[in-house]
Amino acid sequence: MASSKREKELARMRAERQAARRAAAAARRRQRNLIIASVMGVALIALGAIILASKLGDGGTTSIDAKGKETPSATPAKTLPPGTCEYKAGKPDAARKVELPPPTGVETKQAFTAHITTNLGVIDIQLNSAVAPCTANNFRSLAHFKYFDKTPCHRLTTQGIYVLQCGDPTGKGTGGPGYTFADENLEDAKYPKGTVAMANSGPGTNGSQFFLVYKETQLDPNYTPFGTITKGLEIIDKVAAAGSAPTGDGKPKLSINILGIRIEPTKA
Repeated sequence: MASSKREKELARMRAERQAARRAAAAARRRQRNLIIASVMGVALIALGAIILASKLGDGGTTSIDAKGKETPSATPAKTLPPGTCEYKAGKPDAARKVELPPPTGVETKQAFTAHITTNLGVIDIQLNSAVAPCTANNFRSLAHFKYFDKTPCHRLTTQGIYVLQCGDPTGKGTGGPGYTFADENLEDAKYPKGTVAMANSGPGTNGSQFFLVYKETQLDPNYTPFGTITKGLEIIDKVAAAGSAPTGDGKPKLSINILGIRIEPTKA
């Protein structure tokens, strides 16, 4: 009888120890899972920032990102006298040899229309000298020196943001004119359908790459809006409908190339 009671007591104690071990193991698993979830969360946040950054840049020289990091918040541009701009020569080397734009006597009132002839038709852009004089001056200068002639629009984005990116003679998204200049017109900047804005790789890194917004797009105000598409949006819509490779963000499947640009004062 005593032996039977002792065996039952031992069995109860073994069961309690096993239950305690199972509880401790479960607690360790919960703690480990919490740590893993925390690390995954941080990694996902970092990945999201990288993906968003690659939305609008020029990959290392100047662009809505040509596959890089999220563009940092823009810093205020240095105040210069009206009609004066600062274009800084430097690395990387120019993708196509071109002179620096004129830094003085820059137009601050007159709007200009850029007639962009592509292999798919003509796209007209009104350049807004009043709000982005240095950027409009840069675009006019590059067009004058035929920097954009026979260059591809190398990047189409159809997921998250809706833009066609152009302005790199190399077609790789890493090329620029060999100089940079400051951001403009960023306060409360929006990017509705028809917007033309500079691509970049961070504050003050504008060069030659720009993007055309063909559908309402939400972006942080880090990219200088300097013009509006007034003709030819249907051409960009056609390119967007054909998609990109890779899907969502890559080279347009329907090739669109800039053959030349003619600029004239916009008639009142």
